[in-house]
Amino acid sequence: MSVISVHDVRGREDPPATSGMVYVAGGAFKMGSDSHYPEEAPVHTVVVDGFWIDAAPVTNAQFRRFVRAARYVTLAEKAPLAKDYPGARADMLRAGSLAFTPPDRPVDLGDVRNWWTFAFGANWRHPYGKGSSIRGLDAHPVVQVAYEDALAYARWAGKGLPTEAEWEFAARGGLDQAEFAWGDELRPGDQSMANTWQGLFPHLNLAAAGAVRTSPVGSYPPNAYGLYDMIGNVWEWTSDWWSSRHVQDAVKSCCIPANPRGGAQAESCDARAPAIIPRKVVKGGSHLCAPNYCRRYRPAARHAQPIDTSMSHVGFRCVLREPGGAR
Repeated sequence: MSVISVHDVRGREDPPATSGMVYVAGGAFKMGSDSHYPEEAPVHTVVVDGFWIDAAPVTNAQFRRFVRAARYVTLAEKAPLAKDYPGARADMLRAGSLAFTPPDRPVDLGDVRNWWTFAFGANWRHPYGKGSSIRGLDAHPVVQVAYEDALAYARWAGKGLPTEAEWEFAARGGLDQAEFAWGDELRPGDQSMANTWQGLFPHLNLAAAGAVRTSPVGSYPPNAYGLYDMIGNVWEWTSDWWSSRHVQDAVKSCCIPANPRGGAQAESCDARAPAIIPRKVVKGGSHLCAPNYCRRYRPAARHAQPIDTSMSHVGFRCVLREPGGAR
């Protein structure tokens, strides 16, 4: 089984099980979209091998079991080191994370600082900072997990994180090139199919489907593969390095790429950022995606997430692969 070695992680569950997972038979599909954001293009055909994938994102209850068994401390619970962030103000080198803080009026949508706050004390137990809690939210997806936290959980469970191609193939549920995981209409029959923003982002949330922030996993209909929350609720980490467009070598190949991976780590960095931090691809959109701002509640949508950055709308799910599958 081509899973990452976990011998160095304490408290590992052994043997790994497929309980709570869905088997997705491999196949070819058209990855990406030419109709929305430029980073989703170009559409190209790829093949993935069969794999098991969690039926829903990892929940707070599941993550708590991991933390207790492995005595794990997440990145957001550790104070950043000055050497890793040259020029950072000393008063900012404290444990915390990014939390969504909705304004009470319309704001400039070009400046994310109008709704994102670095909250000291924010972590998976306190997703919006001191005073917040996950009490009563055991069935909600865990958030405030950086890439290394998601990978540590996956290793402890004897699993891995999905590649972007695996994730998108699973999210499509066999509906090749459909706009959404359930078809081509965002709200068929005026029914909410995923936990996405209802109203005008970021100041007016009508919570028409009952969820103001995250919702319990499985609250919305599954896709045709029986997978829940592939769209909306929380963004999900993949194992692929970010590229500004789909990797051209794969697109131009005379053969259909099998189990493709993302771009190079060095090319994933944002040169405009004060600290050069590699970025991974996250998929699926979240409860903050809205038609007036972020239309990334689609299988083809993708976003760059720095590996050191946890946020109150980013989570993950795991995979198990057949022998010889993507690594």
